[in-house]
Amino acid sequence: MLFAIDVGNTNITIGLFDGKKLVNKFRMITQTDRTSDEYGVFLGEWLFVNHMKPTDITDVIVSSVVPNIMHSLTSGIIKYFNVTPVIVAPGIKTGINVSIPNPKELGADRLVDAVAAYEIYGGPIIVIDFGTATTHDLVLEDGTFYAGVTSPGIRLAANALWRGTAKLPEVEIKKVDTILGRDTVSSMQAGIYFGYIGQTEYIIKKLKNDSKLPNVKVVATGGLGKLISEATDQIDVYDPELTLHGLRIIYDKQ
Repeated sequence: MLFAIDVGNTNITIGLFDGKKLVNKFRMITQTDRTSDEYGVFLGEWLFVNHMKPTDITDVIVSSVVPNIMHSLTSGIIKYFNVTPVIVAPGIKTGINVSIPNPKELGADRLVDAVAAYEIYGGPIIVIDFGTATTHDLVLEDGTFYAGVTSPGIRLAANALWRGTAKLPEVEIKKVDTILGRDTVSSMQAGIYFGYIGQTEYIIKKLKNDSKLPNVKVVATGGLGKLISEATDQIDVYDPELTLHGLRIIYDKQ
């Protein structure tokens, strides 16, 4: 079986694949101070709870945007699973041509999402990942990663709102029925929710217009992506497992 591990700024998402089938997944908080033993034991215990053992894992692939975590994580995998993980890094086979001035600047998470979106849904395509940062990336019909837009994620922007003000409280990020906020909490929730819908729709329309691809398909993934996807007709597909499948596809290409 294959462990597909995506290390994000907020969470580490781990998928377990049997062939091309995603049979299970889980998340843990990203912490840079964990030891290799902590990672190895945690992963082993998770397998045990799901009636599996470390020897069931034959392959591992990792993508990460948190460099400080990689030594402990990869060491734990090698020590407890006796598997050397494949790392998504410049030079790895992906089937995507990264056509930007400095391809090494492209985050592993964005590359993985681009691979998955292109392989599963075809091109041209815009892939949006609602993570700690929200990214909108354009992949052309021939598989060229052409351009991207990066903005603060929903939770990051919301945190800045209540942490940067003296009297505004922390509020739940959720769907609201009206933009007509009648108190502090509802007005903040309306601003966060409708404001982010507006931002998402504008960026999609601008990408379509400037690329002269008015009918390009749009697929979204990540955290609060479902919340936004359900509120706009500009997103065609919401795929919460896009990144994990991208890791599986890249591993298969090796």
